[in-house]
Amino acid sequence: MKLDDFNNIDFNNAGSLPAAVKAVLLAFIFLVILALGYYFLWTDAFTSLDTAKAKEEELRKTFLDKQAQAVNLAGYKQQMVEIEKTFGALLKQLPDKSQMDGLLTDINQAGLGRGLEFELFKPGQETQAEFYAEMPISIKVLGTYHDLGAFATDISKLSRIVTLNDISVTTGKDGKEAKSNNADVILVMEATARTYRYLDADEIAVKKKNDAKNKAGGKS
Repeated sequence: MKLDDFNNIDFNNAGSLPAAVKAVLLAFIFLVILALGYYFLWTDAFTSLDTAKAKEEELRKTFLDKQAQAVNLAGYKQQMVEIEKTFGALLKQLPDKSQMDGLLTDINQAGLGRGLEFELFKPGQETQAEFYAEMPISIKVLGTYHDLGAFATDISKLSRIVTLNDISVTTGKDGKEAKSNNADVILVMEATARTYRYLDADEIAVKKKNDAKNKAGGKS
């Protein structure tokens, strides 16, 4: 096969071409068809294949995640039971609205039981959270260092949640002394006791309604 064989090709008489020339022409035509087929047909197919592979990987990951969750389902259920128990125990430490007066009395009695003298015991304005209300109580009591410490310990041991905050302890202005064998100096403790109660169903409904109204008003 020579180069001149390609320069003098007569396509009208292609049957008389040398076999080698025919073979080269057929190979060239095949490559052209292959290239055109790849461009017009297989490009979309390959794109679809890549998309399918990506989807397969996504589904495989989702399956493995679900499988892991299924394997650990018993553990998750046990965790939920423990969380519900813990939440229930904490909820029991929150009195309802009808029990607040009794709780305030308990706090007061805790101080009187330690021989403290109350100069101030003033419940403040409640503030409401999602499912509970917080009440601050301003207190000012007089007593010895030991009795004040015992009072704080008694508060922490109440069945309901009560915390002492913003504590300030100073010596009594007149330097009075307690009537005890040790003659301890009388101290003045000022603090904010904070106690909590859970909201009943009606209060939660009213709060949600007010929150929704305030949110709608904020958007306008």
